[in-house]
Amino acid sequence: MTVTADYLGLRLQIADVDHENLAFFKSCAEGKLRLQRCCACHLLRYPPTTACPFCAEPAAEWSEVEARGVVHSYTRVHHAIQPGLKPHTPYVILLVELDAQRGQPGPGDALRLVGNLADETGRLADPETTDKVGIGSRVRMVLAHLNDDLAIPHWTLDGDAETWRYPGDGRR
Repeated sequence: MTVTADYLGLRLQIADVDHENLAFFKSCAEGKLRLQRCCACHLLRYPPTTACPFCAEPAAEWSEVEARGVVHSYTRVHHAIQPGLKPHTPYVILLVELDAQRGQPGPGDALRLVGNLADETGRLADPETTDKVGIGSRVRMVLAHLNDDLAIPHWTLDGDAETWRYPGDGRR
């Protein structure tokens, strides 16, 4: 079954043949972060895919993962290309390093997910909040629920942490 939804004026669609992404976004719609765990090497992987990037094993099971982590990198968007995002500028896109599986399979490795900075309800964060985020910020996943089959994972600030910001960032 193809899943469709509208988000900020954007039409989203996941085709019925895209089993891995359908399963991922369905788990988000259920309020959970589930990632594929390889049945051979037992490492988690993201993005969802048909085979393990570490050992090439095709078999995997879905495992619930704690949806908390730290900002690994970020960018602040001042000029939105999509019309639905223009009223939300500046908005922040985060690359979040999950607490789960940090340092595996090697010391510099981790599970990293992309998402927007949002408030507690899953709405894109206001400018005051975007000024607080930096590399090292603690975050947790929040969801923008679109329908019963689709929720988009975003991130909200989750406590204080020492952060680094790009020079001049946060000043308009």
